[in-house]
Amino acid sequence: MAKKYKLFEVFGIELEYMLIHNTSFKVAPIVDTLLTKKNGELTSDIDNGAIAWSNELVAHVVELKTNGPTADLVHLSEEFHKNILEINAILKPLHSKLLPTACHPLMNPLQDTQLWKHSYSEVYELYNRIFNCKGHGWSNVQSTHINLPFYDDTEFEKLHAAIRVILPLIPGLSASSPILEGKFTSFKDTRLEYYKTNQKEIPEMTGSVIPEQVFSKSAYHKTIFDPIKKQIKKHDTHNILDHHFLNSRGAIARFDRNAIEIRLVDIQECPKADIAICVLIIEVLKQLVSGKLARLEMQKSWHEKELYQILNETIKEGENYKISNKEYLSLFNISDTSTVKEVWKHLFELVKENISENYKEALTIIFEHGTLATRIENALDDDTSDKNIINIYSQLANCLETNTLFIPNK
Repeated sequence: MAKKYKLFEVFGIELEYMLIHNTSFKVAPIVDTLLTKKNGELTSDIDNGAIAWSNELVAHVVELKTNGPTADLVHLSEEFHKNILEINAILKPLHSKLLPTACHPLMNPLQDTQLWKHSYSEVYELYNRIFNCKGHGWSNVQSTHINLPFYDDTEFEKLHAAIRVILPLIPGLSASSPILEGKFTSFKDTRLEYYKTNQKEIPEMTGSVIPEQVFSKSAYHKTIFDPIKKQIKKHDTHNILDHHFLNSRGAIARFDRNAIEIRLVDIQECPKADIAICVLIIEVLKQLVSGKLARLEMQKSWHEKELYQILNETIKEGENYKISNKEYLSLFNISDTSTVKEVWKHLFELVKENISENYKEALTIIFEHGTLATRIENALDDDTSDKNIINIYSQLANCLETNTLFIPNK
């Protein structure tokens, strides 16, 4: 059993990136080559000091993650950036590089998807058989995951209650996927629009994205895990799949490591932006958990369907969605109708003393210029020719290389 930690004692952050060919700009399904060149032989996990590398479901996505729990978020952006530079140096002779954002803007998933063919491939093959993993919702989705520990049921109750009520606001801070197959989708967070239905064959797995009102381990098993296990049985005759792995809500309880994993954050253009967003979410959760904002019972009272309605609109409109639900706003001590951006700015003011200057600067850019989705839309300026898309996304790849935020020229 993994060591148990108290609330906010340590953190686990995971960042997913796609590999692309420099000349064609198509996805490069060569993560196995990357891992082999780094390690000398192929392995699915590489320990690289503070950061670990691993494969994902598809052969063009690599995951970078904190190498075990860390208490240090201040220097984490630099640690991730060092690994990004190392990966790009390995990829350079292969005429490829890492590309940020939650969705490749030109990928045709039916033609371009290759599943991972090595370790755990039997798991991925089973997933593919059930869900057909060649759609955008499976093979063209890169996200940031935030793992937060809890020690016991009492801490789980507080943490799960707080996370549930903050989930609807997340796309208004982190949306980075406004374009697919060369077209504006009319969603700021297209990744999450696909996320809602990519497991429609077994709806128990994703539920309403917002987790149900369950605040203990036993209630979680009964309400969430048991229905998933029952439904998957007919597909998974050899018991390959783990219920922790199968739960696909926007935040999932990992009782195997006493943590809750938040999955609704789109990957940004650089680690500085990613970790700044994570830090803001964590600091607001601390306020909720401590009761400095809404009382615990008030947080617990929200049904997932009510929260999902707000999330749904934020997926579409991002930071511009106007929240008129006064009861919801009162959770954050806001009394008037406010846009999601205004809610985040209000929350930032409450916690900014606890955020390092580096991340404050990143968040200020996001508040001033909009989510990355909005900045991409503004930079493209209605010109969605392949040439212009490649130009703008090449600038985003440069932001990843330099660990700087993207600000459109105009």
